[in-house]
Amino acid sequence: MTPIIRISGLGKTYDTGFQALKSVDLDIQPGEIFALLGPNGAGKTTLIGAVCGIVRPTAGTITVDGFDNQTAFREARARVGLVPQELHTDSFETVWATVRHSRGLFGKPPNDALIERVLRDLSLWDKRNNKMVTLSGGMKRRVMIAKALSHEPKILFLDEPTAGVDVELRRDMWSMVERLRAEGVTIILTTHYIEEAEELADRIGVISKGEIILVEDKAALMQKLGSKELQVELQAPLKDIPAELAAYHLELSEDGLRLTYRFDARREGTGIPDLMRQLATSGLDFRDLQTKQSSLEDIFVTLVSDRT
Repeated sequence: MTPIIRISGLGKTYDTGFQALKSVDLDIQPGEIFALLGPNGAGKTTLIGAVCGIVRPTAGTITVDGFDNQTAFREARARVGLVPQELHTDSFETVWATVRHSRGLFGKPPNDALIERVLRDLSLWDKRNNKMVTLSGGMKRRVMIAKALSHEPKILFLDEPTAGVDVELRRDMWSMVERLRAEGVTIILTTHYIEEAEELADRIGVISKGEIILVEDKAALMQKLGSKELQVELQAPLKDIPAELAAYHLELSEDGLRLTYRFDARREGTGIPDLMRQLATSGLDFRDLQTKQSSLEDIFVTLVSDRT
């Protein structure tokens, strides 16, 4: 399958000498949801800006749906919708005028039926005659998404789309992303909410200090890098872990009622059967056992920490 976005050797060095991107290579496949994760200052917004033609790279190439975004800027940019972090709109325009005007900026003919559908999909139809200044932050965020969709892009960039919005609105946006993907739109998402990537993404990319340090299918990443832990709920509290259990590197909860054992589920010998026998030999009775997989957040923190 031909990537809908192909980034090769992309670099960006600002006049100050700061190197925001360092020879980034990345392919995005048609119709996928790709989550780009990274700490503040990692280069996420610079990378998005470069693909959207807002940031001029100092090295490398970007192809968008077959068009070089430097030599065929208009064709490449017309295929991309961008929802930026910052909410920049004309405060005294109505919602309807704001979204309709955005479509015209891309040279698209008027299509009021499309604008109506977009506004209805984003629960903005009842607000269509309201001026932007009267809207809440969450509603303004919805308008930014409507603007990005007004010219029917094949690719949608969502740069921290749910920053500062409530949980209900965040869930609504997740549903919208799923609907867009079903319509064939390719979505690239940056987020500080790791559960967003865990919920939505097909693939995960991690960027740190201007470099892509990992790109992996979400499920494969969690299987490959995610450790598991066994939690043993005890019948009676312990003051200390018995010496005969020291080899298992157990953690004891503050209340003394839970032992935690971490293991690599990929290995044939997890050590769990031996641990259970040793618990019995030590006279420790337990009332419950639970296993827990590392979350994507655990994996992300580990990956970024390893680069510092």
